[in-house]
Amino acid sequence: MRARAVVAVVVVGVLAGCAKVPVAGDPVAEDVMARQAERLNTQLGYRNRPRDAESIAAEVRTDPVGDGSVRVTPLAWAGRLFSDERATVDVRFDVTVLDADPWGTAERSATRCYRYELELYRYTTYSEIDCPAIATPPVPSAAPVPRLPGDAEERLTAVLRGATPDTLAGAVRAAFPDEVFKVDTVTAQGTLVAAVGVPAERDCIVMIRTPDGATKRVGFDPVWLEPGELGCSVQLYTSPPR
Repeated sequence: MRARAVVAVVVVGVLAGCAKVPVAGDPVAEDVMARQAERLNTQLGYRNRPRDAESIAAEVRTDPVGDGSVRVTPLAWAGRLFSDERATVDVRFDVTVLDADPWGTAERSATRCYRYELELYRYTTYSEIDCPAIATPPVPSAAPVPRLPGDAEERLTAVLRGATPDTLAGAVRAAFPDEVFKVDTVTAQGTLVAAVGVPAERDCIVMIRTPDGATKRVGFDPVWLEPGELGCSVQLYTSPPR
């Protein structure tokens, strides 16, 4: 009886010790991490807007991974998406997967780092890199994206009501003085036409004032704002695609 009791104690002790066993670099965690790295690559995807690398790094986010956790940490970034320039974002993945079995719960973990390379009008690519020794990684913040102001239509309406063909261009520019805004104006058969926008963001408004003094906003297919199309111009009204 005493021998059996000793064996029982030993077995209980072994089972208790198996309650939580860390397994670093475990294949299960490695597989989860590989899928997470690919998922981030898909999220970053095709790039069709100018952005600096820090703003792209701020897009990095974590998705849940079943029973466990994944921490995605941007470590470094450089460059920007503009013309033929390139941006890179280095990211560390720390994955922990809880794997339960009759003997307890195993905590399987893995850590890897990847570099994501991005170009304008290209799909994101990535490759594994050595994880740098960074005690406290910087936290990226996205730069404000330039947009038309919320009262853009009201501003253009006021300008068109008081403008003449000779003063139209200057009056519209005065209402939208920031150089980030593209301004295009024309007078066509007595109708004053004004287009204002942020071309890189496909953000555009076109308004007209007809000879009878009525003002209205012009509708158009957003596809016409894409590169290679008309862009934000008065042609969206005077010469729209057919």
